[in-house]
Amino acid sequence: MPAPTGSTPGDASNAAAPSGRRSNARRFLLPIGLLLLVVGVLALAYWWLVGRFMQSTDDAYLQADSVTVAPKVSGYVTDVYVGDNVAVKPGDPLVRLDSRQYQAALDQAQATIDAREADIQRAQAGILQQRAAIEQAKAQLLVAQVASRHAEDEVRRYGPLATTGAESGDQLSVLTSNRDQARASLAADTAALDQAQARMSDLNAQIAQAHAQLEAAHASARQSQLDLQDTLVRSTLAGRVGDRTVRVGQYAQPGTRMMTIVPVQNVYLTANFKETQVGRMRAGQHASVHVDALPDADLHGVVDSFAPGTGSEFALLPPENATGNFTKIVQRVPVRIRLDTDEQTRKLLVPGLSVTVDVDTRSSTDNTQSTTADNHHG
Repeated sequence: MPAPTGSTPGDASNAAAPSGRRSNARRFLLPIGLLLLVVGVLALAYWWLVGRFMQSTDDAYLQADSVTVAPKVSGYVTDVYVGDNVAVKPGDPLVRLDSRQYQAALDQAQATIDAREADIQRAQAGILQQRAAIEQAKAQLLVAQVASRHAEDEVRRYGPLATTGAESGDQLSVLTSNRDQARASLAADTAALDQAQARMSDLNAQIAQAHAQLEAAHASARQSQLDLQDTLVRSTLAGRVGDRTVRVGQYAQPGTRMMTIVPVQNVYLTANFKETQVGRMRAGQHASVHVDALPDADLHGVVDSFAPGTGSEFALLPPENATGNFTKIVQRVPVRIRLDTDEQTRKLLVPGLSVTVDVDTRSSTDNTQSTTADNHHG
């Protein structure tokens, strides 16, 4: 049958070629579209199940509770026992100051102690001697009392005889004189006993004073001993030496900064999250830690605690929002995270390194849902 007017076999082949290309394109685009759809669904599911609960920040840095080493006494530095960046243990000697003046002060305090102890011994010996003097005064008083009674008896016996003329008046006068002398001797011996007893009280007061001075001398000696011990500056914790500025021959005053001991084995992480991120955070949640200095290491941590206020509250000059124009600024809350790493990795971590943190807050959501369900059930 003859071909239609105006058409040729070449035209038919040209029309079939675009349709074939379209079919081939559809065969390639359909799997790609399905793949993109699956990827999108998986990404949405991951965000719904995991991603929306992950809170991330790069405003995070490693920290450690470093201790500044400073002397308690003044003096010239005679020895420096540690170098830069070396490891130290608690009690290790770090720096020694010139101790000669403190040794002299201790020797002087010890001499004062010896002098006060000698004063006490002398006062105690005086008490023994005074006790003997008191006994002697008591014996003399007893003799005076006997003599006084005898003289009184003689006067009473011879008085009537002299009145009747049986005895002479001269004899009575002698007896009366003897009685008056015996009374005077009795009064003198009584005063001597009182004086001896008062001397005993004075000696006891001297001993009490010497004991007080001895205690003061002991206190001074203890202070001198402490000053002498403080000339050797020791480390109070384990760590590494940093920022060492002390040198031999330097004159150090109390509080002079010599070096810093950094407990690198106890490094922790402080992450400053926005206030809009911490609503679901709780202590005990897990965190993924990525240290910029260790790009190939994936570290783990646990949320330890939260600061009692935002960072601006503890700034040197806190903002005063009640004055002037107000612009709301999102605040940040310091969150402390405890690192869970092996010993080898921990040796590479030093305070100040920058960190990126991702905290998984799903556990708080689960707890909130279970608590709400328990409340409705109750």
